Amino acid sequence: ATDPELVGTGERVADAYAELCAGYAVDVDALIGENLIQQKGDGVVALEGIALATMCPHHLMPALGTATVAYAANDRIIGIGAIARVVDAFSRRLTLQETIGAEVTRVLYKHLAPRWVSCRISMQHSCMSARGERRHGAQLVTHAILGDREEAMWNLK
Repeated sequence: ATDPELVGTGERVADAYAELCAGYAVDVDALIGENLIQQKGDGVVALEGIALATMCPHHLMPALGTATVAYAANDRIIGIGAIARVVDAFSRRLTLQETIGAEVTRVLYKHLAPRWVSCRISMQHSCMSARGERRHGAQLVTHAILGDREEAMWNLK
């Protein structure tokens, strides 16, 4: 007899992985292009607390956390919802946390041409807590910066 709790599990797992890997279907360049605003800016724009989830490409286990994206505006800005969608597009893939930050900063730097852009990510990886080292609560923090690194670090203190 089959355990009733296992009926449909294969389909649920497939649906979950399809959702967790949905970022591959997003054209990030188009997303940004549709949300660019031509506006002179001279301040720092920072969006904190962007929830994100990704799948470790090594163990196919989830990592959960938050991102902060900041940039020093020049002649273009982008809607804050679009910033969150860019983070989501890159995190909803089989990818490393370091790659998410690098891709977010690369694409925003390309389209916004800011003085600098940064993406700080803090995540708990289930491959670190549920197996292997079993270090519950350990956070991996990464910080990608493109552009004027010195100005970025001063502004992000």
